[in-house]
Amino acid sequence: MHPSTTASKHGLKLYLTGFALALTLTAIPFALVAMGLLPKVPTLIVIAVAAVIQVLVHLRYFLHLDLSTTPRETILAIVFAAVLIFIMVGGSIWIMFVLQQRLLV
Repeated sequence: MHPSTTASKHGLKLYLTGFALALTLTAIPFALVAMGLLPKVPTLIVIAVAAVIQVLVHLRYFLHLDLSTTPRETILAIVFAAVLIFIMVGGSIWIMFVLQQRLLV
């Protein structure tokens, strides 16, 4: 077998594994919400955990980032982006809760 064919099959296997994981991590929260299997708070926790795991799956299987071969600058850029996203999402949720409390008073 030609070396490029073997590498191509290995790459295809990684993409299919990532696709299967991403599909599963999307279907689980969707099913929980659609069927109402859990109360509200545990459902939100499962959705948040599935979202974080799915981001890691995308970074590993589709962007091919891992800690051993990725340059340090790339890892630092990803961590910086994650911190900014956390601040923006957390701040937005905080503002929405404060506004909701003011409406209820």
